[in-house]
Amino acid sequence: MNKEQFLTELKNGLSGLPQNDIDERMLFYGEMIDDRMEEGMNEEEAVSGIGSVDEIVSQTISEVPLTKIVKKRMTPERSLQTWEIVLIVLGLPLLAAFVAVVLSMYAVIWSLIITLWAVELTFIACALSGIAAAAAYWLHGNLIPGFAMLGAAFLCGGISFFVFFGCLAASKGILHLTGKAALGIKTMFIRKENTK
Repeated sequence: MNKEQFLTELKNGLSGLPQNDIDERMLFYGEMIDDRMEEGMNEEEAVSGIGSVDEIVSQTISEVPLTKIVKKRMTPERSLQTWEIVLIVLGLPLLAAFVAVVLSMYAVIWSLIITLWAVELTFIACALSGIAAAAAYWLHGNLIPGFAMLGAAFLCGGISFFVFFGCLAASKGILHLTGKAALGIKTMFIRKENTK
């Protein structure tokens, strides 16, 4: 792929973003290709070394704030007619209800993650207090209850070890899912142009 083809695909992929963001990226990658060619690479090597257009488009979309995309997308290119304004006003309660449901689901998912971490901290606290209780029993000469408390402490500590990895995996998964959802919402506002 040569520089012109790369920049054309990039521009088509970024269509729907604010024009200044498109211009900024086009200038940046155009200069990057030129710099690589000045370093001795041929045009195709310079372009292939940058990465795929799809990765660059995804990264760019994830970096542009959602408010900027929505503002660009929602700014009418012409003045609205009366019936369009009426439809917008009537649709606002439905949109508000949809947003409330989505935010509620988001809050529920994160409250589950917080609950998992609270369970993890509880197991750690049980393990530590079990060790302290075992030491207290032994200081008072009660060996059997001391060993029982130490066994319970080890049990809680072992469970907390496994729960930790579950909490960590769940948190990473939800963060990844949140990032993908944000990227999906942003791309919904970007109009994809057919270049065929």
